[in-house]
Amino acid sequence: MSRKFWRVPAFDKKQAAELAYEYGYDAMAVLLLAARGVTDPEDVADFLESEAELYDPFDLKDMEKAVVRIRKAIEMQEKIAVYGDYDADGVTATALLYLYLESVGADVSYYIPSRMNEGYGLHNDAIDTLAEKNINLIITVDNGINSVNEAAYIKSKGIDLIITDHHQPGGTLPDAVAVVNPHRADDTSFFKELAGVGVAFKLAAALEDGDCESILSDFADIVCIGTIADIVPLKSENRILAVRGIESINNSDRAGIVALKKIVGYEDRDFTSTNVAFTIAPRINAAGRVEEATTALRLLLTDDVDEAQAIAEELDKFNVMRQETESGIVDEAVARIESDESLKYSRVIVVDGTDWHAGVIGIVASKLVDRYGKPVMVIARDGSGEAKGSCRSIEGFSLFDALTDASDLLVRFGGHTLAAGFTVTDENIDAFRKRINDYASQMPPFYPVLNLDCRINPQSVDVDFVDSISCLEPFGAENPQPVFGIYNVILRSVRPIGAQGKHIRLTFEKKNQQFAAVYFGMTPEEFPYDAGDKIDLAVTIDKNEFRGEIKANIYIKAVRLSDFNDEEYFSSELLYNKVKQGVSLTESERLAACPDRKFSARVFMYIKSQPSCIKSAELIAIKTGSGSHDACKVQVVLDAFCELGLITYENGCYKAVENAAKVNLGSSELLKRLGYCD
Repeated sequence: MSRKFWRVPAFDKKQAAELAYEYGYDAMAVLLLAARGVTDPEDVADFLESEAELYDPFDLKDMEKAVVRIRKAIEMQEKIAVYGDYDADGVTATALLYLYLESVGADVSYYIPSRMNEGYGLHNDAIDTLAEKNINLIITVDNGINSVNEAAYIKSKGIDLIITDHHQPGGTLPDAVAVVNPHRADDTSFFKELAGVGVAFKLAAALEDGDCESILSDFADIVCIGTIADIVPLKSENRILAVRGIESINNSDRAGIVALKKIVGYEDRDFTSTNVAFTIAPRINAAGRVEEATTALRLLLTDDVDEAQAIAEELDKFNVMRQETESGIVDEAVARIESDESLKYSRVIVVDGTDWHAGVIGIVASKLVDRYGKPVMVIARDGSGEAKGSCRSIEGFSLFDALTDASDLLVRFGGHTLAAGFTVTDENIDAFRKRINDYASQMPPFYPVLNLDCRINPQSVDVDFVDSISCLEPFGAENPQPVFGIYNVILRSVRPIGAQGKHIRLTFEKKNQQFAAVYFGMTPEEFPYDAGDKIDLAVTIDKNEFRGEIKANIYIKAVRLSDFNDEEYFSSELLYNKVKQGVSLTESERLAACPDRKFSARVFMYIKSQPSCIKSAELIAIKTGSGSHDACKVQVVLDAFCELGLITYENGCYKAVENAAKVNLGSSELLKRLGYCD
């Protein structure tokens, strides 16, 4: 897991308290909303009251045109095809629109392209298949906004086209009867962040004369799954869709939803947005990733309980397959990155491999972003000459803009700011990697950010505190579970918990009061701090029931030394990346990166004095009295020591070599390059 820049927002606590008092809202809930920039009384009411309403679907550009054409097709019994996508958003959007059109008597079928054999969006071969079936009208969901050539091909076949999508449009809109997309430049609808299934929901509501409530009562569970799975902001209309959808899932009698609840062990438990994101959504997605998305679609369409259970079990197997495949690719990608400094220390990691499963490379990219703290693009070559790529980013670097800049090297691309996909020819991969990093080098520095909502006193944490937080549910994109900062605490003890000791329970002290916290996925051996260290914690807080007693538990997301300065550290890390890439340095940069003999000796003696391995340059920088600004210099020393055989680096740990031979630091190639003078 990469280090992140801790950011605590500035906001008016007094104003938040006054607003809470005036309207009778929970004070902590209003304070958390203020921390997230939600201060207008109407916006606060949208979060904390249940009377919020959805906007008129006819506010969307071209919605009237779409409704007129679809009603004509229904009346004339023309053949309609809903053309979807293979992810959970596309599958749920296809299911919703198909089920609605079927319910009103339309002659409707569906088509979802294969991720492996066809790829995203409209394709001429698929259009030919639909033409052979005498389809009169194609309605896309969650795709099509940039399919200009394919739209022209559809028109040449004498088929009408309606596009519903939520991805960013290019410079030219496709030639279609209607193009419904809130991101159109000429669209004046209020809320722009709907998922693909959200736009499909709006279309169904428009076909019901704008009656959103009727469609929501029938399809809230389906629209909720796609909305949460696509990681669109859970605010405004999306928040309403999620709230109503979770209620529907918890009370659903839809055969597919009931089967999924059973397969994930939630028959008698209520779902939250987090449960949907980590149990239902991955299984819907898994079908399109390792097999065919139509399997997941059939689950949502069937009324047969036995069939639903069989499909749910199949999806569960697909999810296990997906996890195993993904894990293997992550291991291979990490090995490749770690063995190639030009990859590891580039501003954007662009890593490619042969026969990597294209269906899981998006998840692989997400895991690599977590590990390296920078944008990552993963490319799967399959020997066909064209490779599929998927990318994930961090705050401050737009993938869509970067891909647009490199579009002349791509066959196609699409997506959003933080997640996107593309196709590139094998011969252009190296040029693409260089172009992306040239583009990134012109950008202002961007770092992985950990957003804290506010700082708290651990003594204030109780069950009532958790109840205040729950007012903001459901949690998701742009409304995440609150993360709190607990600063300047003294670590007192660390002990393993769990059957295999894969987690730890830590005890801390602040102002002579002790409290405990749990750190999942962290072992005592991996935890880099010692009893007596003064550290800061980034935590979430939740309820836990044990033997009939309900308590508020503190869960750790990240830890840092209290004396640490994030700005200095990340500036130093950027300098270190330049050193490793061999970029020409200014004289001031060279001096900031190059250690002298005294500095090097201090670092070495510290490592030698430690009974266990040391895990990070930042920790050494603080412990040796240097400071965050010297993290680059410490890392350079560590690299030089490894080069000269004075220390070892294995599994993320630095350890002094016993009885190492004396060496001349000036013989290090790295230090020579930096102009080291003994």
